[in-house]
Amino acid sequence: MGSFSIWHWLIVLLVVVMIFGTKKLRNMGGDLGGAVKGFKDGMKDGSSDTPTPPAGQVTSNPATDKSTIDVEARQKS
Repeated sequence: MGSFSIWHWLIVLLVVVMIFGTKKLRNMGGDLGGAVKGFKDGMKDGSSDTPTPPAGQVTSNPATDKSTIDVEARQKS
């Protein structure tokens, strides 16, 4: 009863593909790869010596910055 043979794993893989479909498995794989890449980038950024501002913090003055666009957000009703 030890380990499974290659035939057991092929049958399990076939059942998983039949249940989820190849498109959904491909999307899950892409999401997992993106998460791993984001984690690695985050770990790389965390080891740098220069402090970076938080993502939501504005570092420039919008009144003097001519590259910004003034827009108004509206809520859907």
